[in-house]
Amino acid sequence: MNSLHHEVRGTGPMLLISQSGEGDADRTVDLVNQLADAFTLITYDRRGLSRSPSSRGVAMAEHAEDVHRLLAGLTDEPVAMLGCSLGAVIGLHLAVRHPGQISTLIAHEPVAPRLLPAGERARHEAELAEIQELYRRDGLAPALKAVAAVLGIDPANPDAEPGLAPQPMTPGRIANFDFFIEHDFTAVLQDTLPAGELVSSPTRIVPAAGRTTPRTVFDYRCAQELAALLGTELAEFPGGHNGNTSHPRAYAARLRELLG
Repeated sequence: MNSLHHEVRGTGPMLLISQSGEGDADRTVDLVNQLADAFTLITYDRRGLSRSPSSRGVAMAEHAEDVHRLLAGLTDEPVAMLGCSLGAVIGLHLAVRHPGQISTLIAHEPVAPRLLPAGERARHEAELAEIQELYRRDGLAPALKAVAAVLGIDPANPDAEPGLAPQPMTPGRIANFDFFIEHDFTAVLQDTLPAGELVSSPTRIVPAAGRTTPRTVFDYRCAQELAALLGTELAEFPGGHNGNTSHPRAYAARLRELLG
């Protein structure tokens, strides 16, 4: 792909936000609003989503190469990156393949089975494969319920901040969910992330997890194992797996703290 649809907003040092799930460039509008006075925010539609269409599945390494080319077209300087869930795995690939592009990576609950011990990895990979089959058999609603259970997401968001931008289930968002579950789940299951090489990457990697994410679920365990691999502390963020959308004000404050 020659280019990704992307948006640039704000002023200050560059911060790339790589979204989770079906999220496109517009997903974290509330978070961007909280950061635009201090950072130049780059958001984008991952290949296969919204305005960056794809007729086929995309490997995680290809997603990372897409971001590499996007950043190369915008700046010659290293940028900070917030990667959430799938976006965090894209950031980990960049930290290995193009470490000079990313100064600091906040890796929030990366969905990276290769970070886990073998038995646990196989169990969680089976969970993801089962959700993909559930989606193909029964459709989106039961699949989303299963995704929430596997990632420890409370769809009700009882402690979410007030005044959030609506995230309606539009036809475009449904199409994005289709690509995410049908193709990006496969990318996660087939990922070739060389986890051991992260230790020698010059990119400052900050493993992160949500304060309310259950400690036993897949995404939290990946963040834990990443912190153990790097010999660093796990940074805690407000909210759970989707704290970037449910707690944008507090999440932005924590980002400012970690990014200086």
